Amino acid sequence: MDVQIASGGPYAHLLELDWSRPLDSWNDPRLVRMARGPSRHPVRFVEIDGRVLAIKEIGDRLARREYAALREMADAELPAVEPVCTVTRRDSGLVGVVVTRYLDFSLPYTYLLAREGGIEHQRRLVDAAAVLLVQLHVEGFWWGDCSLANMLFRRDAGSLAAYLVDAETADHHPRLTDGQRETDLEIAVANIAGGVADLLAAGRMEEHTDPLAFASRVEARYGMLWRELTAEEDFAADERWRLEERVARLNRLGFDVTELAVRAGEDRIRIRPSVVEEGHHARRLARLTGIEVQENQARRLLNDLESYKAVLERRAGRPLSEAIAAHRWLTDRFEPFVSAVPPELGTRLEPAEAYHQYLEHRWFLSERARRDVPDEVARPSFFEDVLRRRPEERVVLPDPTGELELLALEEAEDPGDFMSSP
Repeated sequence: MDVQIASGGPYAHLLELDWSRPLDSWNDPRLVRMARGPSRHPVRFVEIDGRVLAIKEIGDRLARREYAALREMADAELPAVEPVCTVTRRDSGLVGVVVTRYLDFSLPYTYLLAREGGIEHQRRLVDAAAVLLVQLHVEGFWWGDCSLANMLFRRDAGSLAAYLVDAETADHHPRLTDGQRETDLEIAVANIAGGVADLLAAGRMEEHTDPLAFASRVEARYGMLWRELTAEEDFAADERWRLEERVARLNRLGFDVTELAVRAGEDRIRIRPSVVEEGHHARRLARLTGIEVQENQARRLLNDLESYKAVLERRAGRPLSEAIAAHRWLTDRFEPFVSAVPPELGTRLEPAEAYHQYLEHRWFLSERARRDVPDEVARPSFFEDVLRRRPEERVVLPDPTGELELLALEEAEDPGDFMSSP
């Protein structure tokens, strides 16, 4: 029996399992039941040293192939399960197995579509599947068996992300051809339609769902995202507005950005998309900066933070932590803008909304000039041409009817019945 264990993995107790018997006949006290999708191979789960491992019986050659593919995906930082080991040349002619670490807090599509089958939840799942396939293709991986059954989905700080859990057919190439991508996408559409049809046949989805239309949405979202992520674009060091424009286009497609970087020494944008639910941006911005704003405002401010982080990393030639980048953005970008607002214009808009509109104004100026317009030029223009022309939103308008005065009197008499205005 040959055992190949990933370097650094604390999995010595794997050797204690009864590899001389087929998985289906195991009766080990460490066996556990976990959420999983359908599989054509025997799969068992064991808990060892506080970690849950998935063991799949697929044959010696396929076990080694899948293990190698998952190692390459891990090196590329792709969303896939962690490879642990292979066990091949087992006693009594038993087929080889591949062992992976179970993805904590993950859910199969059968659960998500059956329990959360609304249009919005379907959209998030479709987008997550499209994101996963695009990420694989960008890094040169041809999946060969993309299906909902071969993915697990995890909620993470408001996002829904898809992870690859089956790589036995995957191949890695320096770069995929359009034909390879199209073939992989055709396989995905057929398999995803089949998975949805199975749920319909089992009565676990709404009857009006069209499996082919569902799968075609994955294809459409893949196409839009692929074009946006892979479009070649040259830019100079003073053209940060191009980064902002790229992120804005992704936002309009319904995707968000979890990583945006410019590689040192290259004029190349690297973007990692994600799918998030309402409220995620406001919570993340508050955690990073302490600024509490509305969701759309938070999205725009976070985009600016990510763009500024990319610029700082390019200048430094090394990556920066999220916390350091957020601090630099606050001290270099947001707070100087708020301090620069003329006192007589401070009541026109609340600070976060003013900064959001300023970003739009600066982008418009930069796009028109085809270069980054510096703050020294953009701020005075915004203050005079935009902010000064707005009505004051903090002050109370005149009340010729006397209704506000009456309301104030009633509040004073019974403050428990009214909420005081800020």
